Amino acid sequence: MKWTLVVLCAAVIICMSWITIVASLDRNVLQAGQGLWPDPWFVATLMDAYFGFLTFFVWVAYREQSWAARGIWFIAIMSLGNFAMSGYVLWQLSKMKTFSWESLLLRHRPAV
Repeated sequence: MKWTLVVLCAAVIICMSWITIVASLDRNVLQAGQGLWPDPWFVATLMDAYFGFLTFFVWVAYREQSWAARGIWFIAIMSLGNFAMSGYVLWQLSKMKTFSWESLLLRHRPAV
């Protein structure tokens, strides 16, 4: 399962890189936004994406112990979106010796 997640996250980064390059070669994001912002479906799609980013960040904030790490990941997720989200999952997977959903999803607390 670990390698399936690695492939999925790598595919997200590759696909997002490709479409971002293609879109950037067409026009910059500010030019695109001028024409798209008045469209209610664009606003709905953008809000949907950012609420998804915020929801993912809540999980990251739960997992991360320091406020500095939480702040850095918040900025990365909100500015880079799926790039940062896939990167975070890849980073967590790289730290795992043996894969388990519990160790991926839950906070690791030091033994008392």
